[in-house]
Amino acid sequence: MAKPEEKVTFRQRLKQIGMVFSFTAKRDKWFAPLVAGAVLIPLALTAVAVITWGWLWLPVGILLTLLAVLIVLNLRSNAAMMNAAEGQPGAAAQLVENMRGDWRVTTALSSTTQMDMVHLVLGRPGVILLAEGNPQRVRGLLGQEKRRLAKVIGNAPMYDYIVGTAEDELSIRKLRTTLMRLPRNLTGKDVNALDKRLTALSARPNLPKGAIPKNMRPPKGAFRQMRGR
Repeated sequence: MAKPEEKVTFRQRLKQIGMVFSFTAKRDKWFAPLVAGAVLIPLALTAVAVITWGWLWLPVGILLTLLAVLIVLNLRSNAAMMNAAEGQPGAAAQLVENMRGDWRVTTALSSTTQMDMVHLVLGRPGVILLAEGNPQRVRGLLGQEKRRLAKVIGNAPMYDYIVGTAEDELSIRKLRTTLMRLPRNLTGKDVNALDKRLTALSARPNLPKGAIPKNMRPPKGAFRQMRGR
């Protein structure tokens, strides 16, 4: 079932923004110069406006400066997070879990000890299978899960993607956009009913203990900053 939206305090929000600043600065050499430009250029224009038209322009200039910094942070942090996530086990599932909307994710519905895995996503478009890992091995996993799920999903549409960098694979950079563009084939009631049938089908297997090393994971809360973008 979809998890209820958690309320984030102003202090927590500032902490998250600081974490994203640090994460992006470490991975993007252009981030610091762009932030400096986003601060200096609006402030210079504000100084000219204050000298020419008076102090009423000062708050406007400050707001424009903050807006410019947030735009740079948004664009560059997205790129840095996608670079860090590309090729990392479980990244596709984590990204979808933090998308806005009713996306119900079962991580590693099927997996191997070689870090190949298939994630199940249930949403308004229907049933979506996301595979990560060696293309030849995950195709077998995909076929197995499609046959198993077809027994209980009825007429609900089923989509499947192999997430990767090859020509016939779906880049994780395009994953969010691809899912958001899928047609809304089911109602909320349909999704709830389908969720119950899939839950009753079988208990999902867990990933092997320690399957995703800590040094391979994006920082905690990083994807949450990208929600709704």
